[in-house]
Amino acid sequence: MKNLFFLFLILSSSFTFSQKNVSKTENNIIKKDTLKVLKPLNIADIDEKPSIELYKIYTLDRDTTFLDTTLSIQKEYKYNLLRKDIFGLIAFANEGHTYNTLDYSLVKKSIHPSMGFSAKHFNYLEIEDIKYYNVPTPLSDLYFKTVMEQGQSVDAFLTVNTKPNLNFSIAYKGLRSNGKYINNISSSGNFRFTTSYFTKDKRYILNAHFTGQDISNQENGGIKDINLFEESENPYNERERIDVYFRNATSLLKGNRFLIDHSFKLNKNNPNSLIFTHQFNHEYKFFNYTQLTADKRFGDFYSGSINNKTRYNHLYNKLGVGFTTKKYGDVSFFVEDNTYNYFYKSIVFDNIGNTLVPNAINERITSIGGNYTYYVNKLKANLLISNAITDQSVSNIEATLNYKLNEDYQFVFKYQKLNSLPNLNYTLYQSNYVDYNWANNFKNEKKNQFHFSALTKWINLEAQYSILDDYLYFDNITNNIDTLTVKPFQNNKTINYTSIKVSKEIKFWKLALDNTFLYQNVENSDKTLNVPQFVTRNSLYFSEHIFKKAMFIQTGIIFNYFTEYYANDYNPLLGEFYVQNERKIGGFPMFDFFINAKVRQTRIFLKAEHFNSAWTGYNFYSAPNYPYRDFIVRFGLVWNFFK
Repeated sequence: MKNLFFLFLILSSSFTFSQKNVSKTENNIIKKDTLKVLKPLNIADIDEKPSIELYKIYTLDRDTTFLDTTLSIQKEYKYNLLRKDIFGLIAFANEGHTYNTLDYSLVKKSIHPSMGFSAKHFNYLEIEDIKYYNVPTPLSDLYFKTVMEQGQSVDAFLTVNTKPNLNFSIAYKGLRSNGKYINNISSSGNFRFTTSYFTKDKRYILNAHFTGQDISNQENGGIKDINLFEESENPYNERERIDVYFRNATSLLKGNRFLIDHSFKLNKNNPNSLIFTHQFNHEYKFFNYTQLTADKRFGDFYSGSINNKTRYNHLYNKLGVGFTTKKYGDVSFFVEDNTYNYFYKSIVFDNIGNTLVPNAINERITSIGGNYTYYVNKLKANLLISNAITDQSVSNIEATLNYKLNEDYQFVFKYQKLNSLPNLNYTLYQSNYVDYNWANNFKNEKKNQFHFSALTKWINLEAQYSILDDYLYFDNITNNIDTLTVKPFQNNKTINYTSIKVSKEIKFWKLALDNTFLYQNVENSDKTLNVPQFVTRNSLYFSEHIFKKAMFIQTGIIFNYFTEYYANDYNPLLGEFYVQNERKIGGFPMFDFFINAKVRQTRIFLKAEHFNSAWTGYNFYSAPNYPYRDFIVRFGLVWNFFK
């Protein structure tokens, strides 16, 4: 993998870099709603500096953007390991460890059960995270950022169209960071390869990708004495002097995935034609927790060293047929076949030889469904329905209305009714720790969700109301942070969740104030779903061209804050967060100062993170005994190469 990465860097360096200017202002990404068919590019006919709009990036849902080399406040928000805006998440002390979720609306649920171990999946690229490309000339993207201690974070990408209708891309994201605390090293690698193809008559379209990913973290279980951290007096202002729970524990999530998504149009000349679709997905991954010496914090154990390995195989096929008309819209019907094998290589018996915990869950879910999309004037309506025809009672109904008045006003309403199986680690788990073995038969989780968004030139608004039934969660039955006996539970009462998020950027002269506010409310008598009531991010910054407009700079201050609440705590053995109602975190300000610059296609980032930490008090935490980051200065760049 490393040899591929270095070869990729060498190839990338061979491309020159220049760009045709699109706009005099530093705009955000240009977006289109859908991509019906990618138009073939005749490279021989275009000039030496193709328009930036020809560098297309799209998803399997055909949502399309163009390459964007501008510098904006949104680029600052996305300059992180995940390469996306992480408002609503709070990172742990070391880069690449995990994130605690402040905004519950970010939690997504599928009709099919996932493997679980959700705290370890933030940096794991899912199907919807993979992008496909169509470019007139070779394009590369190099990302680099310093980390907390002894290491770096890099993401290198290259894509090329060998023919106007055939594209390949290869990328590798790597991380190594020692961190500031004992036993806190993060190391990860995300390799991905994609290809896209369509015939010249546009009847057949194919997208495919392969990913190979591994995410490794040393797990210290958090600090033992928070008083030493909050006092932060010598020598404990040096974080490696603070004692932690575990010194020899490590978690590893590793997985490979291969996906093909293709379609064939029956009649190339008739717009009202049948379209056949097929998606194939095969994925294998495992989660492994190892600990050289078992620790009493997790209770009694079967052996002196711990090696828990959970394996997961997943095979998915979706066959569909659709009919497209200009007058009556698009309609399609599909059959989904989802087979998974979640297993261990052992069985847990009781004292008389009866099976307590089996070694596997093997199931096959077959569903049928339909999708209807209708366009009228500026309104787009979509209805999706799917339901299992096998023994599992899973179903999904989604209805969406999208009204786009003009470029300044767009409104979306969405309703979803979901009946889904529990994630597999709620149902079955095995461990060398005695209390961490279970086989459960939980009910399906149910969700009714209403979502409304309005994108206007005055303000952007998102509102969500969710009704959750049979909600599943992990809880520590000892109610003691020094003794963790965390098990899955199901809430048999209804939970009502409401959120309202508003955002607005105000510009005056060369100054700008970008604001995002989130309000959340939970009606939950059992306190199994806890969220901060308010979360805010406010950025005041200055923009200017300097050096005869050869460089564009942005500099300013970002303020982040969330109110105190009973935040979920992190259990490294399970790779999950669990509910606790003993200690609140939050209520501390986080100020970052940044200076960013753009020179041609290179964007340079310099940031003083949490610079107020020493003078506003050491009471900042990402989870009850996991401190947030101290003041640190980090820098890096994003560099695009293309002809």
